[in-house]
Order: sequence, then C-alpha cells, then structure tokens
Amino acid sequence: MERPILDNNLDSQTFRNFYFLKEELINFCRENGLPTSGGKIEITERIAQFLDTGEIVSVSRKKKMTVPTSNIYLDAKIEPNFVCTEKHRAFFKEHIGTTFSFNVAFQKWLKSNTGKTYRDAIAAYYQILEEKKKGKKTIDRQFEYNIYIRDFFADNQGKSLEDAIKCWKYKKQIQGHNRYERADLIALE
Repeated sequence: MERPILDNNLDSQTFRNFYFLKEELINFCRENGLPTSGGKIEITERIAQFLDTGEIVSVSRKKKMTVPTSNIYLDAKIEPNFVCTEKHRAFFKEHIGTTFSFNVAFQKWLKSNTGKTYRDAIAAYYQILEEKKKGKKTIDRQFEYNIYIRDFFADNQGKSLEDAIKCWKYKKQIQGHNRYERADLIALE
C-alpha cells in the first residue's frame, strides 16, 4: 500500500502505519485547529485521537518556577520543573569546569531527580560522561531517521550515506514500522 495523504479521511490505524515528517504533522494540526506544541510522539497521539473521535484535545502547560542564584549551592535540592538556565550553567561550569555543557542525558537526569542535591547532580554528570565513553549512544525513539541510519551502517559497512538515505526514503513510503531491515536494500537495485 502506498503512503496515503494525511487528511481528515484517514483512520488512525492507517495513519500510525506510515511515516510522516513532524512538519507534515504540524501542518495537519494547524489546518484542523489542533495544538502544535510538543514532540513528534505527542503530536502523533493527538492526531490519532482526532482521527478516531474528532475531538480536539487541549494541551496542559506546566508552570515553570524560577530559582534565585543564591539558592544554587552544592547541598541545595534540585527544584521541581527544573529548567536549564544561565545561572545553572554558571554554577556547573564553576564546579565542573569550562568544558561543562547541558547534554541531553544530563538534562533528563536533572528533570527526573527533583529533591536530590546539586552535589548528586555533579556526580551524575561524571557518571553520564563515563557511560558515553563505554557504549553506543541511545537515540530517543522519536528520531526514527537517525536510528534507521545508524542501524543501516551497522549492517552495511562500506555503503554510502547516499545508499542509506535511498533505503530510508523507500522504507518510509511503505506500510509498517520504520526500522531498518536487510530487505530494504531492494531500494538500491
């Protein structure tokens, strides 16, 4: 089955069986009065529910709290709804060094460890750096293209990025999942 056009006539089952760019999802939301905020997975869920029920689900927004600089010290607790600010960056650079950066894994750790101390955060930062050195990086599931390309090269050493992209373009046009399979090499014939 060829990839369908994303419109109101599509059922959620068919919609979920095909790959759509986030840009296409956002355009659909705008055309149908759906909220466009959030990541690709959230937007996909919102569209699927709309296709099933016709309901427009509103998005709840979390209130962000601000933290004065004076409250940031080693034994201070990480506040709820943590936000990476310049004050936090300055604190971590002072204690870790100028090479510090808010990498994704560390940001996730900070957001999911409310109540732990900044001392704990610094230890976690070094642990995250060590883990990065040891193994292959985990790619979040919304980055389907990146996962596909990584898996393509793991199975096809010596092939080009152009070959990987051809296979990806083939894969996203067919029904089903978007994970790399050796059968996708048919796109190179």
